[in-house]
Amino acid sequence: MRKQYTAITAATDAENALKLIEGRWKLLILFNLFGGQVKRFSELERHIPGISQKMLIQQLRQLEIDGLVKRIVHHQVPPKVEYCMTDWGQSLCPALDALLKWFELREELASKDISPMNNQD
Repeated sequence: MRKQYTAITAATDAENALKLIEGRWKLLILFNLFGGQVKRFSELERHIPGISQKMLIQQLRQLEIDGLVKRIVHHQVPPKVEYCMTDWGQSLCPALDALLKWFELREELASKDISPMNNQD
């Protein structure tokens, strides 16, 4: 059964969900891992220009703690560590796609809102 929301609980849960992906780098990391992609640390570092190793490590750890990303350690020499989305993390993809579509509407609707017919002061 789906949770029943009030305005307050909906706002609180939406804010908590957004906190999981907020920040400069988390969305870039997630978009690099969507679609079942498995990437090594060095690959992520190469695909995210401007991120430091320290920041990438911190963000990956936080995404792992939050349950969005899984860290896979291959016990070999040299050590090999890969990252991929968890099932729950992957389920975020349609929500982000919907958010992108919503944002695209901004320009379309903004052009309608400023038309002479709508400015009847």
